Amino acid sequence: MERQLTSSYKVLVSAQHLRYAATMNPVTPLPPPQAHDPSGDAPPVAALGDRAVDNLRYIRRAMASAGSFTAVPGWGGVGMGAIGLIAAFVAGLQDGTRVWLATWMTAAALACAVGGVSMYLKARRAGVPLATGPGRKFALALSPALVAAIPLSIVLARTGSVWLVPGTWLLLYGAAVVAGGVFSVRPVPAMGACFMGLGALALFAPVSWGDPLLGLGFGGLHVVFGLWIAWSYGG
Repeated sequence: MERQLTSSYKVLVSAQHLRYAATMNPVTPLPPPQAHDPSGDAPPVAALGDRAVDNLRYIRRAMASAGSFTAVPGWGGVGMGAIGLIAAFVAGLQDGTRVWLATWMTAAALACAVGGVSMYLKARRAGVPLATGPGRKFALALSPALVAAIPLSIVLARTGSVWLVPGTWLLLYGAAVVAGGVFSVRPVPAMGACFMGLGALALFAPVSWGDPLLGLGFGGLHVVFGLWIAWSYGG
């Protein structure tokens, strides 16, 4: 009888202990797996695909903006050089300052037209944008020195210092090309450095060297580097 009472007491104590442990440390059941709900917090597969496409577009734009401007026209440069050679010959035959300036100004306008049209055509063939990316950077870097040459030429002509015009033109054009060449192919800044060297020489050379040096720069350098660009970078 005593043994039965002891066994019953042990069973009762064990049951009370289990109920106490269950109360203090309840077991939280795992939630059942939920099916994917497109309207829930998890993004659908289509949204992930769209995000990946946007990332690829951003990377492509970043790579394009960091690249080099390859639409510098090689054959257009050759055409500009031919105009420069003809202008040097014609200007060398002139006696008056106004006619001499008009000859070179006309040649400059024609060369700019040839260069601009050939650049546009090459950029369109290659699919290179001119208004954005490296094309925009190239234009912004090239323009300031070219614009500065206009008022400087007028002042030099009015003050009777026309003999400084060849060196000024060559030096400023070279500086513009070097600046634009930072965003372009390797021959471009090299050509600008050669122009700057000729400009420095023209500033200290005899006055009679003006037209030959202008012809060597705007004629010869454009032809040589234009051929280099055309053969190495496709036209």
